[in-house]
Amino acid sequence: MAITEEMLSQLGYRFAVLLPPLNERQRRLAVAAEARLLGHGGVRAAARAAAVSETTVRRGITELEAGTGPLPGGRIRTEGGGRKPAEEIDPGLVNALMALVEPDERGDPESPLRWTTKSLRHLAEELTRQGHPVSAPTVGRLLKQAGFSLQANAKTLEGAQHPDRDAQFRYLNEQVKQYQAAGDPVISVDTKKREQIGRLPMAGREWRPKGDPVRVEDHHFFFSGPDVEQAIPYGIYDIARNTGWVNVGVDHDTSTFAVESIRRWWKACGHSDHPKATRLLITADAGGSNGYRYRVWKSELAALAAETGLAITVCHFPPGTQCRCLS
Repeated sequence: MAITEEMLSQLGYRFAVLLPPLNERQRRLAVAAEARLLGHGGVRAAARAAAVSETTVRRGITELEAGTGPLPGGRIRTEGGGRKPAEEIDPGLVNALMALVEPDERGDPESPLRWTTKSLRHLAEELTRQGHPVSAPTVGRLLKQAGFSLQANAKTLEGAQHPDRDAQFRYLNEQVKQYQAAGDPVISVDTKKREQIGRLPMAGREWRPKGDPVRVEDHHFFFSGPDVEQAIPYGIYDIARNTGWVNVGVDHDTSTFAVESIRRWWKACGHSDHPKATRLLITADAGGSNGYRYRVWKSELAALAAETGLAITVCHFPPGTQCRCLS
Protein backbone atom coordinates (compact mmCIF):
# COMPACT_ATOMS: atom_id res chain seq x y z
CA MET A 1 0.00 0.00 0.00
CA ALA A 2 1.42 3.34 -1.05
CA ILE A 3 1.80 5.97 1.63
CA THR A 4 0.05 9.13 0.49
CA GLU A 5 0.62 12.70 1.55
CA GLU A 6 -2.77 12.67 3.27
CA MET A 7 -1.68 9.70 5.40
CA LEU A 8 1.55 11.52 6.30
CA SER A 9 -0.43 14.64 7.25
CA GLN A 10 -2.74 12.64 9.54
CA LEU A 11 0.24 10.85 11.06
CA GLY A 12 2.01 14.13 11.72
CA TYR A 13 -1.09 15.48 13.46
CA ARG A 14 -1.32 12.39 15.72
CA PHE A 15 2.36 12.66 16.60
CA ALA A 16 2.05 16.40 17.42
CA VAL A 17 -0.73 15.62 19.91
CA LEU A 18 0.54 12.32 21.33
CA LEU A 19 4.33 12.57 21.57
CA PRO A 20 5.04 15.73 23.67
CA PRO A 21 3.78 14.29 27.02
CA LEU A 22 5.72 11.01 26.54
CA ASN A 23 9.26 10.28 27.65
CA GLU A 24 12.05 9.26 25.30
CA ARG A 25 11.33 5.51 25.32
CA GLN A 26 7.58 5.92 25.03
CA ARG A 27 7.95 8.23 22.02
CA ARG A 28 10.27 5.75 20.33
CA LEU A 29 7.84 2.86 20.79
CA ALA A 30 4.82 4.91 19.67
CA VAL A 31 6.53 5.96 16.44
CA ALA A 32 7.73 2.37 15.86
CA ALA A 33 4.18 1.04 16.25
CA GLU A 34 2.90 3.43 13.57
CA ALA A 35 5.78 2.49 11.28
CA ARG A 36 4.89 -1.22 11.53
CA LEU A 37 1.25 -0.50 10.66
CA LEU A 38 2.29 1.42 7.52
CA GLY A 39 4.20 -1.57 6.17
CA HIS A 40 6.80 -1.06 3.44
CA GLY A 41 8.30 2.41 3.66
CA GLY A 42 6.75 2.93 7.09
CA VAL A 43 10.08 3.53 8.85
CA ARG A 44 11.00 6.45 6.62
CA ALA A 45 7.48 7.90 6.65
CA ALA A 46 7.10 7.68 10.47
CA ALA A 47 10.56 9.13 11.05
CA ARG A 48 9.71 12.03 8.72
CA ALA A 49 6.37 12.72 10.41
CA ALA A 50 7.84 12.53 13.94
CA ALA A 51 11.03 14.44 13.02
CA VAL A 52 13.30 11.69 14.39
CA SER A 53 15.99 9.56 12.81
CA GLU A 54 15.22 6.30 11.05
CA THR A 55 17.69 4.57 13.38
CA THR A 56 15.51 5.54 16.34
CA VAL A 57 12.42 4.09 14.64
CA ARG A 58 14.21 0.82 13.79
CA ARG A 59 15.40 0.52 17.38
CA GLY A 60 11.81 0.93 18.57
CA ILE A 61 10.64 -1.79 16.18
CA THR A 62 13.32 -4.10 17.53
CA GLU A 63 12.13 -3.47 21.09
CA LEU A 64 8.51 -4.12 20.08
CA GLU A 65 9.38 -7.39 18.34
CA ALA A 66 11.45 -8.50 21.33
CA GLY A 67 8.51 -7.86 23.62
CA THR A 68 10.59 -5.78 26.01
CA GLY A 69 8.47 -4.63 28.95
CA PRO A 70 8.85 -1.49 31.09
CA LEU A 71 12.30 -0.97 32.56
CA PRO A 72 12.62 -1.45 36.35
CA GLY A 73 12.43 1.57 38.63
CA GLY A 74 10.72 3.71 36.01
CA ARG A 75 13.96 4.07 34.04
CA ILE A 76 13.93 5.39 30.47
CA ARG A 77 17.25 3.86 29.40
CA THR A 78 18.86 0.60 30.40
CA GLU A 79 21.42 0.83 33.17
CA GLY A 80 24.85 1.80 31.91
CA GLY A 81 23.54 3.55 28.82
CA GLY A 82 24.74 6.94 27.67
CA ARG A 83 28.16 8.53 27.71
CA LYS A 84 30.21 8.16 30.87
CA PRO A 85 31.08 11.28 32.88
CA ALA A 86 34.33 13.01 31.97
CA GLU A 87 35.88 12.22 35.36
CA GLU A 88 35.35 8.49 34.75
CA ILE A 89 36.84 8.62 31.27
CA ASP A 90 39.82 10.66 32.54
CA PRO A 91 40.62 9.68 36.17
CA GLY A 92 43.26 12.40 36.46
CA LEU A 93 40.93 15.23 35.45
CA VAL A 94 39.70 16.16 38.94
CA ASN A 95 43.19 16.26 40.47
CA ALA A 96 44.43 18.42 37.59
CA LEU A 97 41.50 20.79 38.08
CA MET A 98 42.09 21.04 41.83
CA ALA A 99 45.75 21.83 41.20
CA LEU A 100 44.67 24.84 39.16
CA VAL A 101 42.08 26.27 41.53
CA GLU A 102 44.02 25.52 44.74
CA PRO A 103 47.69 25.79 43.73
CA ASP A 104 48.96 26.62 47.23
CA GLU A 105 47.12 23.79 48.95
CA ARG A 106 48.21 21.35 46.24
CA GLY A 107 51.87 22.34 46.43
CA ASP A 108 52.01 24.05 43.03
CA PRO A 109 52.76 27.75 43.60
CA GLU A 110 53.95 28.02 39.98
CA SER A 111 50.57 27.08 38.53
CA PRO A 112 50.08 28.72 35.11
CA LEU A 113 46.78 30.19 36.33
CA ARG A 114 48.17 31.38 39.65
CA TRP A 115 47.77 35.04 38.71
CA THR A 116 45.01 34.69 36.11
CA THR A 117 41.27 35.04 36.47
CA LYS A 118 40.09 31.50 37.06
CA SER A 119 37.03 31.56 34.83
CA LEU A 120 35.51 28.29 33.61
CA ARG A 121 36.81 29.03 30.11
CA HIS A 122 40.38 29.64 31.30
CA LEU A 123 40.33 26.50 33.41
CA ALA A 124 38.98 24.40 30.53
CA GLU A 125 41.61 25.77 28.13
CA GLU A 126 44.46 25.04 30.55
CA LEU A 127 43.19 21.54 31.32
CA THR A 128 42.93 20.82 27.59
CA ARG A 129 46.50 22.07 27.10
CA GLN A 130 47.64 19.69 29.84
CA GLY A 131 46.05 16.72 28.08
CA HIS A 132 42.67 16.69 29.80
CA PRO A 133 40.20 17.81 27.10
CA VAL A 134 37.11 19.16 28.81
CA SER A 135 34.44 21.82 28.26
CA ALA A 136 33.71 24.85 30.43
CA PRO A 137 30.27 23.54 31.58
CA THR A 138 31.90 20.28 32.71
CA VAL A 139 34.48 22.26 34.69
CA GLY A 140 31.63 24.13 36.39
CA ARG A 141 29.89 20.86 37.28
CA LEU A 142 33.09 19.37 38.74
CA LEU A 143 33.76 22.48 40.82
CA LYS A 144 30.25 22.44 42.27
CA GLN A 145 30.60 18.75 43.12
CA ALA A 146 33.86 19.57 44.91
CA GLY A 147 32.12 22.22 47.04
CA PHE A 148 33.26 25.32 45.15
CA SER A 149 31.09 28.36 44.43
CA LEU A 150 31.53 31.89 43.07
CA GLN A 151 32.65 34.09 45.98
CA ALA A 152 33.85 37.66 46.34
CA ASN A 153 36.83 38.64 48.48
CA ALA A 154 36.15 38.81 52.21
CA LYS A 155 37.76 41.80 53.92
CA THR A 156 38.69 40.12 57.20
CA LEU A 157 42.51 40.40 57.37
CA GLU A 158 43.39 43.46 59.43
CA GLY A 159 47.00 42.71 60.18
CA ALA A 160 48.56 43.15 63.60
CA GLN A 161 46.49 45.07 66.13
CA HIS A 162 47.64 47.04 69.12
CA PRO A 163 47.04 45.13 72.37
CA ASP A 164 45.28 48.21 73.79
CA ARG A 165 42.99 48.71 70.78
CA ASP A 166 39.82 47.99 72.77
CA ALA A 167 40.98 50.28 75.57
CA GLN A 168 41.52 53.06 73.02
CA PHE A 169 37.94 52.80 71.81
CA ARG A 170 36.65 52.75 75.36
CA TYR A 171 38.64 55.92 76.14
CA LEU A 172 37.20 57.67 73.08
CA ASN A 173 33.70 56.62 74.06
CA GLU A 174 34.13 57.96 77.60
CA GLN A 175 35.44 61.29 76.29
CA VAL A 176 32.40 61.68 74.05
CA LYS A 177 30.04 60.86 76.92
CA GLN A 178 31.70 63.41 79.21
CA TYR A 179 31.49 66.19 76.62
CA GLN A 180 27.86 65.41 75.83
CA ALA A 181 26.93 65.28 79.52
CA ALA A 182 28.46 68.75 79.97
CA GLY A 183 26.60 70.09 76.92
CA ASP A 184 29.81 70.66 74.95
CA PRO A 185 29.86 69.92 71.20
CA VAL A 186 31.36 66.73 69.79
CA ILE A 187 31.92 66.48 66.05
CA SER A 188 33.15 63.73 63.77
CA VAL A 189 35.07 64.87 60.68
CA ASP A 190 36.19 63.15 57.51
CA THR A 191 36.89 63.88 53.84
CA LYS A 192 34.33 62.22 51.62
CA LYS A 193 34.76 60.80 48.11
CA ARG A 194 36.10 63.25 45.55
CA GLU A 195 34.03 63.98 42.45
CA GLN A 196 35.22 65.33 39.12
CA ILE A 197 33.69 68.62 37.97
CA GLY A 198 32.32 68.77 34.45
CA ARG A 199 29.67 67.52 32.06
CA LEU A 200 30.41 63.87 32.73
CA PRO A 201 28.23 60.96 31.59
CA MET A 202 26.41 59.24 34.44
CA ALA A 203 24.52 55.97 34.52
CA GLY A 204 20.74 55.96 34.80
CA ARG A 205 17.93 58.04 33.31
CA GLU A 206 15.80 60.98 34.40
CA TRP A 207 12.59 62.62 33.19
CA ARG A 208 13.21 65.22 30.50
CA PRO A 209 11.16 66.76 27.66
CA LYS A 210 10.99 64.34 24.75
CA GLY A 211 13.98 64.69 22.44
CA ASP A 212 15.85 66.97 24.85
CA PRO A 213 18.40 64.89 26.82
CA VAL A 214 21.15 66.51 28.87
CA ARG A 215 24.26 66.86 26.69
CA VAL A 216 27.44 65.45 28.26
CA GLU A 217 30.94 64.54 27.13
CA ASP A 218 31.36 61.16 25.46
CA HIS A 219 34.64 60.31 27.23
CA HIS A 220 35.87 60.65 30.80
CA PHE A 221 39.48 61.30 29.83
CA PHE A 222 38.60 64.87 28.87
CA PHE A 223 38.24 65.45 32.61
CA SER A 224 41.34 63.70 33.90
CA GLY A 225 44.79 64.97 34.74
CA PRO A 226 46.43 67.22 37.31
CA ASP A 227 44.78 70.39 35.99
CA VAL A 228 41.19 69.13 36.22
CA GLU A 229 39.22 70.54 39.13
CA GLN A 230 37.63 68.20 41.62
CA ALA A 231 34.94 68.71 44.22
CA ILE A 232 36.31 67.70 47.63
CA PRO A 233 33.55 67.39 50.27
CA TYR A 234 34.67 67.65 53.89
CA GLY A 235 31.96 66.41 56.22
CA ILE A 236 31.32 67.53 59.80
CA TYR A 237 28.81 65.59 61.86
CA ASP A 238 27.43 67.03 65.10
CA ILE A 239 26.88 63.87 67.15
CA ALA A 240 24.62 65.41 69.83
CA ARG A 241 22.31 67.20 67.37
CA ASN A 242 22.52 64.45 64.72
CA THR A 243 23.12 67.01 61.98
CA GLY A 244 25.65 67.15 59.19
CA TRP A 245 27.42 70.02 57.46
CA VAL A 246 29.59 69.78 54.34
CA ASN A 247 32.19 72.19 53.01
CA VAL A 248 33.18 71.61 49.37
CA GLY A 249 36.60 72.62 48.11
CA VAL A 250 38.04 72.54 44.58
CA ASP A 251 41.76 72.71 45.31
CA HIS A 252 43.48 70.08 47.46
CA ASP A 253 42.58 68.05 50.54
CA THR A 254 45.07 69.64 52.95
CA SER A 255 45.13 70.16 56.70
CA THR A 256 44.47 73.84 56.09
CA PHE A 257 41.35 72.94 54.13
CA ALA A 258 40.21 70.57 56.88
CA VAL A 259 40.53 73.15 59.67
CA GLU A 260 38.98 75.85 57.47
CA SER A 261 35.98 73.54 57.00
CA ILE A 262 35.64 73.25 60.80
CA ARG A 263 35.97 77.02 61.12
CA ARG A 264 33.19 77.60 58.60
CA TRP A 265 30.97 75.05 60.35
CA TRP A 266 31.47 76.88 63.65
CA LYS A 267 30.69 80.24 62.13
CA ALA A 268 27.69 78.96 60.14
CA CYS A 269 25.89 76.92 62.77
CA GLY A 270 28.21 75.59 65.48
CA HIS A 271 28.29 78.68 67.69
CA SER A 272 24.52 79.16 67.42
CA ASP A 273 23.78 75.50 68.13
CA HIS A 274 26.13 75.53 71.13
CA PRO A 275 26.10 79.13 72.46
CA LYS A 276 27.51 78.19 75.90
CA ALA A 277 30.29 75.94 74.62
CA THR A 278 33.78 76.48 76.03
CA ARG A 279 35.42 73.44 74.51
CA LEU A 280 35.15 71.25 71.41
CA LEU A 281 35.91 67.55 70.94
CA ILE A 282 36.83 66.37 67.44
CA THR A 283 36.89 62.67 66.51
CA ALA A 284 38.67 61.74 63.28
CA ASP A 285 40.46 58.90 61.57
CA ALA A 286 44.24 58.72 61.78
CA GLY A 287 45.02 59.55 58.15
CA GLY A 288 44.29 62.08 55.44
CA SER A 289 44.17 65.83 55.89
CA ASN A 290 43.21 65.48 59.56
CA GLY A 291 45.95 62.95 60.32
CA TYR A 292 47.71 63.18 63.66
CA ARG A 293 51.19 63.36 62.07
CA TYR A 294 50.73 66.70 60.30
CA ARG A 295 52.13 69.77 62.06
CA VAL A 296 49.93 72.00 59.89
CA TRP A 297 46.82 70.26 61.28
CA LYS A 298 47.95 71.03 64.82
CA SER A 299 49.04 74.61 64.13
CA GLU A 300 45.81 75.42 62.27
CA LEU A 301 43.75 73.98 65.14
CA ALA A 302 45.74 76.10 67.58
CA ALA A 303 44.92 79.18 65.50
CA LEU A 304 41.24 78.21 65.45
CA ALA A 305 41.23 77.71 69.22
CA ALA A 306 42.76 81.16 69.75
CA GLU A 307 40.25 82.69 67.37
CA THR A 308 37.13 81.10 68.86
CA GLY A 309 38.22 80.83 72.50
CA LEU A 310 37.42 77.10 72.50
CA ALA A 311 39.60 74.47 74.12
CA ILE A 312 39.88 72.03 71.22
CA THR A 313 40.69 68.35 71.81
CA VAL A 314 41.17 65.79 69.02
CA CYS A 315 40.67 62.05 69.49
CA HIS A 316 41.98 59.99 66.59
CA PHE A 317 40.62 56.53 65.96
CA PRO A 318 43.16 53.67 65.90
CA PRO A 319 44.56 52.75 62.46
CA GLY A 320 42.28 50.60 60.35
CA THR A 321 39.09 52.23 61.62
CA GLN A 322 36.52 53.45 59.13
CA CYS A 323 35.23 56.88 60.13
CA ARG A 324 31.86 57.67 58.60
CA CYS A 325 30.52 60.93 59.84
CA LEU A 326 27.85 61.44 57.15
CA SER A 327 25.43 58.90 55.70
